[in-house]
Amino acid sequence: MPVITLPDGSKKHFDRAISVAEIASSIGPGLAKAALAAKVDGALLDTSAMVDHDAAVSIVTDKDPEGLQIIRHSTAHLLANAVQELYPDAQVTIGPVIEDGFYYDFAYKRPFTTDDLTAIEKRMAEISAKDLQVHRRVLPRDAAVAHFKKIGEHYKAEIIAAIPSVEPISLYGQGEWEDLCRGPHVPSTGKLKAFKLMKVAGAYWRGDSRNEMLQRIYGTAWATEKQLQEYLTRLEEAEKRDHRRIGRELDLFHLQEEAPGAVFWHTKGWALFQQLIAYMRERQTAAGYQEINTPEVMDRELWVKSGHIETFGENMYMTTTPDDRTFAIKPMNCPGHVQIFKQGLRSYRELPLRLAEFGKVHRYEPSGALHGLMRVRAFTQDDAHIFCTPDQITTESVKVTELILSIYRDFGFDDVRIKFSDRPPKRVGDDEIWDKAETALRQAAAAAGIETTLNPGEGAFYGPKLEFVLRDAIGRDWQCGTLQVDFNLPGRLGATYIGEDSQRHTPVMLHRAMFGSLERFIGILIEHHAGKLPTWLSPVQAVIMGITERQEKYCLEVAENLKNQGLRVETDLRNEKVGFKIREHTIKRVPYLLVAGDREVEGHTLAVRTRGGKDLGSLELKELCALLCDEVASRGRIILEERLSQRRSV
Repeated sequence: MPVITLPDGSKKHFDRAISVAEIASSIGPGLAKAALAAKVDGALLDTSAMVDHDAAVSIVTDKDPEGLQIIRHSTAHLLANAVQELYPDAQVTIGPVIEDGFYYDFAYKRPFTTDDLTAIEKRMAEISAKDLQVHRRVLPRDAAVAHFKKIGEHYKAEIIAAIPSVEPISLYGQGEWEDLCRGPHVPSTGKLKAFKLMKVAGAYWRGDSRNEMLQRIYGTAWATEKQLQEYLTRLEEAEKRDHRRIGRELDLFHLQEEAPGAVFWHTKGWALFQQLIAYMRERQTAAGYQEINTPEVMDRELWVKSGHIETFGENMYMTTTPDDRTFAIKPMNCPGHVQIFKQGLRSYRELPLRLAEFGKVHRYEPSGALHGLMRVRAFTQDDAHIFCTPDQITTESVKVTELILSIYRDFGFDDVRIKFSDRPPKRVGDDEIWDKAETALRQAAAAAGIETTLNPGEGAFYGPKLEFVLRDAIGRDWQCGTLQVDFNLPGRLGATYIGEDSQRHTPVMLHRAMFGSLERFIGILIEHHAGKLPTWLSPVQAVIMGITERQEKYCLEVAENLKNQGLRVETDLRNEKVGFKIREHTIKRVPYLLVAGDREVEGHTLAVRTRGGKDLGSLELKELCALLCDEVASRGRIILEERLSQRRSV
């Protein structure tokens, strides 16, 4: 006689074991039709699963995150089904859900082509239209191995053989096709309607380059056709905003194989880089930080003491000198900051001590993971560490949070999500210390009035952290800033201060980054603004161009005047038509295009156009300079166009 407790607290009584599908029907026909699975006492189960005991049950539909995951997992099976119907010799291996979609790896005698993908997608739609019931059966492990060997699926047999013999093996299928899977899956193939195959790539069996090469077909799946089309539109927009392409167009930077994962900054890109540092330096100084600089290469033993070798060593670059000393190129700045804290006897009166560094770090990333500015091996962090007492954690954390959110607003990011990442499996310190650190960070988040979502197991190896995730103009999320509470590292490296009781105490260390990586943040900025950076950030803020050679002297004088006001300007005195010049600099996304003809020279004015194509009319040089300086100084909060509109209305 199971009693089912629903999410709203209501209860339903049944006189027999009942399926999830029947529970959904008892609630209403609409929910029964929409049901994809259910959470039964927190465990995800198929709609065919039977419930024979008192349980808390919530029905999962395509409105739930779990529902979308199930749709994508089931669509991966739909893909494998279609491939094996069209190409019976193809063997299936694994097909997991990934961000925004799924993939499936196949062993086949020839590479799949784009024509193959079209045919596979068509067959997937045909199987979906049949609305085949999805069925599940369970076999003992050895029987499952024998079954897959018999049908020629040797990769599946190898996967199952590695599973403990006492563990039952579940198989899911539709029609005559079936595959190894833990589940759950949608009730029928008719639930899978909004999908698209994206590309095919190579992949090694079990991710090992010593094994045979397989073919990986990537796809995306969504709850509705509208969501699918919105996603494809986002991809198109993302392609237009690709920071690597825009970086070439604007002559900002390049990468090359001789320095994989490291950036060659060109003049304009370096100007942008330095502008970010100048901005952050100003904000940090105002917030009470002291800027320092620490060595990039330090003895390996320091990294052993800190715990980095044990937990992060595979990502570190090492070098041995002729006298047999081993050094590490720093992957993080924290141990160096502790060394500065340790110089001299520290008093509680000096705390909190806020040390900041624009530190260059190096971390090994697999070559296949490198991606423009977004994933590099050499990068600069806007890193800071706050040494404080336990009583100061909350106050300092609130200040850091407020500063981070304020900074993001200056760059046009108003939609920020915050994740709480707790202890990872690989970490230093005992559970008691971690309990203390996690409690302190939760209290700090509550005091700051911020909502967080749990990101389980993703903390740093030395402490829990808050992760600040920016949502950009086309809806993509980027994890940038972090705030970490560390009770471990200062003690491991021998940092102490003299407390009010005249005894030595170990400080708490708050790790803090706001951009995260300057390289990556620049990539995000470029894509968020589609290369049209705010005037205060633009490497070139205005271009002055003449209509004929007669205006050359005047253009040069104007440029000198604006440069003397701290503005970044260029001149274009080429013997080209002014319309051609305007188009070219518009493509280069220069905020303001200033044109001088004979009339402007005579009246000491400039004709002003924006990169958006708006003609703002002629302005006297003095007024133009004042307005541009206002816009730059206010970091875009005073826009030239708006200020002109206000003045003209007066």
